[in-house]
Amino acid sequence: MNRSFNRQVIAALDIGTSKVSCVIAKVKDKKIAIQGYGYCAAKGIKNGVVVDINQATIAVCNAVEAAEQMANERITNVIVNVSGDRTRSVIRSSSIPLHKNRPVTEEEVKKVTDKGLAKVDVEGNEPIHFLTMGYHVDNAEEVKNPINIYGDNLSVDILLGLYPRTMYRNLITVVGSARLDVEMKAFSAYASGLSCLVEDEKELGATVIDIGGGTTSIASFKNGHPVYFSSIPVGGINVTNDIALGLTTSFNYAEEVKNRHGCAFLISQDEQEIINVYPVGEEDDSNIKQIYRSDLINIISPRIEEIFEIVGHKLDEAGYKNAATHRVVLTGGAAQLPGMREVASMVLDKQVRIGRPRNIENIPQDLHNPTFSTVLGLLLFAVNNSEKKIVKTVNTNVGGNGLVAKILDLFKKTC
Repeated sequence: MNRSFNRQVIAALDIGTSKVSCVIAKVKDKKIAIQGYGYCAAKGIKNGVVVDINQATIAVCNAVEAAEQMANERITNVIVNVSGDRTRSVIRSSSIPLHKNRPVTEEEVKKVTDKGLAKVDVEGNEPIHFLTMGYHVDNAEEVKNPINIYGDNLSVDILLGLYPRTMYRNLITVVGSARLDVEMKAFSAYASGLSCLVEDEKELGATVIDIGGGTTSIASFKNGHPVYFSSIPVGGINVTNDIALGLTTSFNYAEEVKNRHGCAFLISQDEQEIINVYPVGEEDDSNIKQIYRSDLINIISPRIEEIFEIVGHKLDEAGYKNAATHRVVLTGGAAQLPGMREVASMVLDKQVRIGRPRNIENIPQDLHNPTFSTVLGLLLFAVNNSEKKIVKTVNTNVGGNGLVAKILDLFKKTC
């Protein structure tokens, strides 16, 4: 008997604008045990889109190598996220007549689903998701499993997640250049939802807003499954750029000032607090300038409000903004800025909470952070997806030359 069938190794890879992270885990009876992880600053990615294959590949190699060393595993396949401002979803519906003298059969469920998929025209896009949203018998309330129900007709709604094919090919090229194969793929916000949402939120209705470095990804859930995907090309890096321009300081120092003193809204005490700022190109303390914290927040606040206003327009177009039970969960690295929850609640007029990874047991403390919601959600996506494929492993003794070999191979291919 092959006892390793229920104990396999999977690896998730989150390629973002500001960071690349990799997590390796073992799975037994659908329980995930994290073995190793690695992350590093991203290069060659802008607004979630690959703009430099070489730089992006090196960043992937660094993150994967760190995870491999910690886990003492060599991975060959990964579950990868798909992000960027061009992610979108469409819904396709189909229906078939039913036999009046018997209930719905498995064959009829397959027939109506196949009919819906036959209507799909991806129009130059890569289909990332084909998700059955729910079945309806005689246009009644949604049912998850219509088998053995009587009726005159059966219909189904299929959620199709799309991403531009050329952009997807660039992402796959980066993964392939790092000597890895894509086993499965998922939108970032969908993965984050699997990681952060509780079952009641997915059933009653919730939108995950994953605010990354260069992109804010959106995934709405209802009746236990996704119903909408979208994204906007704005994130935490835009806030940092605003600070750098507004205070005429370097990008790196603007990021430091944002993390140390930033807030999404202004309070009266901020008008009294003074902070130090180094002008761009100046590192001498004699040239330091002092500003009120309120000046910094007055730069940050309009951009944060803009992000949630655009998200609100997206949700309004999709019909989810005014749903009474619909709540919002913020996650992603930029969601940790103080005051984000309050501003989101004010702009979107929703109950809002900050989402951290919660649906995997014994998460290492380093990963119990909104920054890692996507990469951990990718593990859950793989384990609970009916079409999952487990990542293969090779020699478990990882030598120190793994990263070097990957990078050398990259440059051999580009010379």
